[in-house]
Amino acid sequence: MRLWGLFKGKGGNLGVEELAKRLGMDVATFRGVRPSYKEFTIPKRSGGTRTISVPSQELKAVQKRILRRLFQRLKAHPTVTGFERGHSIVTNALCHVGKAVVVRMDIKDFFASTSAKRVDAYFRTIGWDSEAAGLLGQLCTHRGGLPQGAPTSPRIANVVNYRMDARLAGLATKQGAAYTRYADDLTFSFENDDATAVRRVVRTAKLILKDEGYEVHHRKKLQVRRRHQRQTVTGLVVNQVASLPRKTRRWLRAVDRHLVTGQTASLTPQQRAGWRAFEAMIEHQRETQS
Repeated sequence: MRLWGLFKGKGGNLGVEELAKRLGMDVATFRGVRPSYKEFTIPKRSGGTRTISVPSQELKAVQKRILRRLFQRLKAHPTVTGFERGHSIVTNALCHVGKAVVVRMDIKDFFASTSAKRVDAYFRTIGWDSEAAGLLGQLCTHRGGLPQGAPTSPRIANVVNYRMDARLAGLATKQGAAYTRYADDLTFSFENDDATAVRRVVRTAKLILKDEGYEVHHRKKLQVRRRHQRQTVTGLVVNQVASLPRKTRRWLRAVDRHLVTGQTASLTPQQRAGWRAFEAMIEHQRETQS
């Protein structure tokens, strides 16, 4: 019952003085921080553009301090794997290896849709009074939501959405499925190919997300893949083991041949070393989880 009342609190008794103390700042300096962002757009892989809001150096330094001193110990739901210690795209994918059906859903404008109102309510619920919560919100939100580009946004989005993730995890368990969330990427996987259960999860998940203030991307972002199809989760193929797609592996082998023979390669040696480290991480985490 405590989870369902998560956002109904009227605020705690921890004030601005305590907030500044925990951040290692004097009250006047803390109050004097003025939010400032530089915004630009980048193309999305699926089409369209994404707005990135980069905080000023002063604001970013304070946000990092807030993240390190206030938010690190707050708990996200255990099903959350994005931007959480001990997790990666690999640990996320490993939860869905060898399943009969894999369903992927994508939340539209995830950070911007995590409203400043919900963030303020969360800050009050964990003990800050209205003034302290307001100042925290002023420093961590932008244009009514979480700014994509601020170091605090991923962690806030995770802890604020504990209730949502609990509801989605409960839905998955009831329908015989596994659930994980990596940022805006939701994955459900089923041991058995039960079409009724799959439809129920997709339909109910959309309702839960809407109730929590989010919207699922259009049909092209909703993927239902069965064993005879290529199943991917956070960029890794999971039909049998978590691995890079075959096309990527072939490309990397071609890069290796070009680098060895002195031909022009699409990666520098330094870039290829980064890919090797990534491949080693996949193998290590796969063996650790097996």
